Amino acid sequence: MVTPPVKVGQKVTLTITGITHAAEGVGKYQGYTVFVPDALPGDEVEAKVISTQKQYGRALLTRIEKPSQDRVMPPCRYYAECGGCQLMHASYEAQLRYKEEQVTAALTRLGGLGDISVRPIMGMVQPYGYRNKALFPVGVQEGRLVAGCYKRRSHSIVDIDTCLIEHPSISGAFVAAKRLAAKHHLSIYDETTAEGLLRHILVRHSFATKETMVVFVINGHVLPGGELIASELMAELPQVVSVQFNINRARGNVILGHETILLGGRDHLIEHLAGLKFKVSANSFFQVNPVQTEQLYSKAIEFAACGSSSHLYDLYCGVGTMALIMAQSAHHVTGIEVVPAAVEDAIANAELNNITNATFLTGTAEELLPTRLATGERPDIIVIDPPRAGCDESLLRTLATAAPSRLVYVSCNPATLARDLKHLNAHGFTVVEVQPVDMFPHTAHVETVVCLNRKHSESSD
Repeated sequence: MVTPPVKVGQKVTLTITGITHAAEGVGKYQGYTVFVPDALPGDEVEAKVISTQKQYGRALLTRIEKPSQDRVMPPCRYYAECGGCQLMHASYEAQLRYKEEQVTAALTRLGGLGDISVRPIMGMVQPYGYRNKALFPVGVQEGRLVAGCYKRRSHSIVDIDTCLIEHPSISGAFVAAKRLAAKHHLSIYDETTAEGLLRHILVRHSFATKETMVVFVINGHVLPGGELIASELMAELPQVVSVQFNINRARGNVILGHETILLGGRDHLIEHLAGLKFKVSANSFFQVNPVQTEQLYSKAIEFAACGSSSHLYDLYCGVGTMALIMAQSAHHVTGIEVVPAAVEDAIANAELNNITNATFLTGTAEELLPTRLATGERPDIIVIDPPRAGCDESLLRTLATAAPSRLVYVSCNPATLARDLKHLNAHGFTVVEVQPVDMFPHTAHVETVVCLNRKHSESSD
C-alpha cells in the first residue's frame, strides 16, 4: 500500500492549478493531489491537511502566500462563514471560465467525447439579486431565535439579514417573518430531539408581479397565532400577498411536507416566462433564476426545433414550464412527472395560458415512456431534465428504443451528464451542440443544455 506523503495536521505549501466541480482548489504535494476549499487556480497557499486517502487528501486554507489574479474581495459580509455560495471570492469572469472548463473536462474525460466543441457559457449581466426563492433554516443560539444559512461544512446556522444573490424583497420579507416569529414566541424545532415547532422560513418572490410569498415550515398541524402573524406581516409589507404554513413532521433533511395551509392572502404567485403565465405555489418547482431560465429555455427551444407536426415528450417536466413553451410551436406535447402536485400545477398552467395541445401524466419516466411506446406512440423529439443523479440506465435504453429524431438533454450535473451522453452516443445518438448556462452565479453549480440527433437521420435534420 502506498503511504501518502502528508499526514493529518501537517501544513503544506501548494500552488493551485485547478478547481473541482465543488469549487475546491486542486494542488499537488510531491505528486499527491490535495483539495483545498476556498483556494483558486493561480493561488500559492499554505494549507493544513485534515484527511488523507490513497490517491488524494484534503486540507483547509490557512494562509494565502500569493493570490491568484482571479481572486477578489467578496462583497458579502457573511461569506467567510456562510455555505450558500462557494465562488464569490473569484471574479465573475473567472467563475464563468471555471464552469465552462468544468463542462468541457467532464464531457472529454468522463464522457469520452473528445471531438465535442462546447459553446461559450451564457453568463449574467448582473449576477446579484437573481434568486426568486430562498429557504432559511431556523434555530436557537444563546436563547435567541436565529435564521439564515448553514455554516460551511456544518449544520450550525449563520444568522443573516440579507443575501446578495436573492431578490431584495426576499431579504425584507425574511427579516420581518423572523422578527414576528420571535415576537409571537414560536418554539423552535430541535433536529436532535424532533421537538419544537418552527423549522424553516420559505420566501418566494415573483419578478413579474413584484409580489412575495412567505411560508413557515412547522413540526405540527397548527401555527399558534398564525393568522395574526400573517396580518401583521402583510400590513408591514404590502408586497407580501401570501402567508402560509407547511406541515413537515418527518425527521431528516427533507424541508417541505406535502400539506400547506393558507393563513392570509392567496395560495400562489404568478410568474411570467417566455410570454406565458405560471402559477407558483409553495411546493412548486420553478427555476430560481428567471433571467437565466429565459436563456436556458430559449436554447432548449432552438435545439428542439419543433415543427407544426412535431410530437414532443418532456420527461421530468415539473410544473410544465418548458413543455408549455414548446407546445406553442409543436403539434402536441406530452409531459411526464413523478410528483402529483407538480402535474396538477402543469395542468392548471396549461388552462391559465389556454394551451390545449399539452397532456401531463403522473409517474416515472422509466415506467411511463415504455408504456406509451408500447401503444405505438413515437415522439419526434424528447426533452429530458433529470435530477442531479442523471438518468436511470433503463431510461437511457428506452430512449434508444424510442429513437426520436432529436433529443434535448438539460443537466445540472456535468458528471452525470457526461456519463449519460457516453451511453447515448454509443446507442444511436450524436452530440451536436453543448451550451453551458450560468444559472447560479457565485456558486459551484452550472446548467448545460445539449442537442443530440439520431445518427442515421443526421443528414435530414
